[in-house]
Amino acid sequence: MEKLNLADVTQYVEENIGTFHQKRIASLASLKLSKVLRRKNPYLFKAKNVLTAEEIVKGLVDAHISSNEETIFGDWLEGLAIFINNKVYGGWKSGIKGIDLEFDKDGSRYIINIKSGPNWGNSSQISKMVADFKTAKRTLRTSNSSVSIIAVNGCCYGRDNNPDKGYYFKYCGQRFWEFISGYIDLFTEIIEPLGHKAKLKNDEFVQSYSQMINKFTFEFGKIFCGNNGAIDWEKLVRFNSSTTFPVRRKRK
Repeated sequence: MEKLNLADVTQYVEENIGTFHQKRIASLASLKLSKVLRRKNPYLFKAKNVLTAEEIVKGLVDAHISSNEETIFGDWLEGLAIFINNKVYGGWKSGIKGIDLEFDKDGSRYIINIKSGPNWGNSSQISKMVADFKTAKRTLRTSNSSVSIIAVNGCCYGRDNNPDKGYYFKYCGQRFWEFISGYIDLFTEIIEPLGHKAKLKNDEFVQSYSQMINKFTFEFGKIFCGNNGAIDWEKLVRFNSSTTFPVRRKRK
């Protein structure tokens, strides 16, 4: 075990946080109005008395951003956790399906599935994670039948005061960051460098976001608003939920 150098962590964050911002902008640029319209409940907009195209568009885009950013940043934090663990324990990105990080400590092999927060999955998703842990243990024991293997679900934020889940441990927030680094206050130390050039990067994102809102609002108005500017709710619901699709006429 090596002592963690916080300067290394700060340098890694500052050099790599730009990747997160680039991916969130790229995700926004790849959006299509037709796709996001089919993901959202049109009845909800009507029930909330939404009257403008911009309100609907913002609701659609904001829902996509909220969900997508959590995934993108979760993946980024996974990379940070692997980097830190490698510095301290020599851990590595696992090549086994469903396992993100492996490292050896005190004579045991730890296999870790990293998630962003503690409330990441339903019962079937948790069952799949446990199945992946079992498969990983069988795989590792083919080369060393006597190795002690400990499975961990690591969550980058939040808390779980009952970490022993029987077949695996669940470490969240402070407990997770301390587990992979040996440093009790790491969970607070990493917050400051995450703001590196955050305002500049966010200004770029806001510009892309504003352009997307304008583009989609114009597009929505052309397709789903009448000549008087009112939303054609029947047309919108048919686009979202009809069992049939418009048939394209063949050109003569």
